[in-house]
Amino acid sequence: MSSCRPRTLLLALSALLLLSIWLSLTLGAVSLPLADTALALLRLLGAPVGSEGSQQAALIVAQIRMPRTLLGLCVGAVLALTGVAMQGLFRNPLADPGLVGVSGGAALGAALAIVGGSQLGSLPPTWSPYVLSLSAFLGGLLVTALVYRLGRRDGQTQVATMLLAGVAMTALAGAGVGLFTYLADDATLRSLTFWNLGSLNGASYSRLWPLLLVAVGVACWLPRRAAALNALLLGESEARHLGFEVERLKRELVLCTALGVGAAVAAAGLIGFVGLVVPHLMRLLVGPDHRVLLPASLLAGASLLLLADLLARMLLAPAELPIGIVTALIGAPFFLYLLVRGRA
Repeated sequence: MSSCRPRTLLLALSALLLLSIWLSLTLGAVSLPLADTALALLRLLGAPVGSEGSQQAALIVAQIRMPRTLLGLCVGAVLALTGVAMQGLFRNPLADPGLVGVSGGAALGAALAIVGGSQLGSLPPTWSPYVLSLSAFLGGLLVTALVYRLGRRDGQTQVATMLLAGVAMTALAGAGVGLFTYLADDATLRSLTFWNLGSLNGASYSRLWPLLLVAVGVACWLPRRAAALNALLLGESEARHLGFEVERLKRELVLCTALGVGAAVAAAGLIGFVGLVVPHLMRLLVGPDHRVLLPASLLAGASLLLLADLLARMLLAPAELPIGIVTALIGAPFFLYLLVRGRA
């Protein structure tokens, strides 16, 4: 691979991300002219520009589309980065962030909050989104901690055991979600179903900040472990001989994935295929070097989720598809194509 190819790809992905952000801010139920969107962004930055028409555009951009765009950017980037981390940890390009149980645990926590809240009495409207997000986040962390504990033996983390424990705990969490679904009434069942399908609807700055902090932390920390992830591809013994603390790296990768995916699922619900397809595709394009693979996956994951959200908003406008359906419709056929192409 030539040295210019990764740089060219990163530049192309950066341009795609900028285009995705621009389209996300411009298109929707009310499509804004490019000039009004530009003026709205300037007004958002404090510049005294614009007329009455651009003031309306500034309100739409600042209060509705900007937090939704930032939420989609953070969720897509975190899911793609943690997908790279899990594929590096398990040394398997088909690994997914949900393998450590964080997605199943978050779904169980959310189901407990949605159905339990309806059974115990409605919470104040301003509290409900935060209780739901916190419950999903804690559910993901607790299940991941249990999976990690089950994978520990004699001071060592058995990756295969942790993988099997993750599969078992995900199935158990799925049974819990099924039980809550059975107990839910019609209105609660609708809320639970839409949350499990994922959506960026209802994004706000107050709900965005926790995820933004986690996303920045994940995006800053994982690239610093690129060399260790490269060494881990050779095997655990080889990585130890090269001077890397393998057990510490495993703990950090699992914790980083639990925090990142837990925060993303808590903010936007369950969104599949981003953490599986994006790292796999980027690995085919740039190779296994995590120094390039991580930033490429970050850019591609953020772009994919913004474009998927744009399709979710516009395909059945003024109705809105859950974004999890769109990512599955895009990701599943594309992933099958990659598998058939690889087998051929």
